[in-house]
Amino acid sequence: MLLAIDTSAGTSVALVDSAMGLSIEEAEAGTRGHAEAIGRLIADVLARANVRPVEIGGVVAGVGPGPFTGLRVGIAAARAFAFGIGVPVLPVASHDAVAWGRSDPTLVVTDARRREVAWSVYGAPDAAGLPVRVEGPELAHPEDLETVLAGYASVQAFTTLDRVDAAEISAASLGRVAEGLLAASRPLGPPEPLYLRAPDVTLSAPKTVTPPVTA
Repeated sequence: MLLAIDTSAGTSVALVDSAMGLSIEEAEAGTRGHAEAIGRLIADVLARANVRPVEIGGVVAGVGPGPFTGLRVGIAAARAFAFGIGVPVLPVASHDAVAWGRSDPTLVVTDARRREVAWSVYGAPDAAGLPVRVEGPELAHPEDLETVLAGYASVQAFTTLDRVDAAEISAASLGRVAEGLLAASRPLGPPEPLYLRAPDVTLSAPKTVTPPVTA
């Protein structure tokens, strides 16, 4: 059984276990208030499933792409929960959850803020039914996206792309991707978050203090 968490768009938490036919998800839309929602959603999912934390075998963390401020909340929550119960953190790219279950080549687009979008292109799923990302994730201005995609030979190999503009990421789908990767003994997602840009707020350099001159 896996607990899955994603805050790359809204806030989404799910418990999944294909062997048990279990898929319970709680989500809250909006790109703010992740920190306030995440604990409550985890508690709600566990209560609905009547599952104790010790029954969970791993915590899936959606690693983006997504804005720094929101994305780090879910990753920190996943790491803290996993550490508390002594199970591994399983990183999965958030766009993979959108492409999960789609049979045709797909363009996944999510809001990256600052008048930009994050995009990934997927081909047909592999033999195990897992999403196959052929390009991305990358950033682009919405008006430039078509031109940007035209510069990739791997993208032009597709005659058409089904475009999906995802306002939210399903943690249940994220968990299904993780289950599939584990079952097929495939590598999980990138170990580091896919922020794609530096955080909005950075630490300033420390000021140099001149010691007083003594007589």
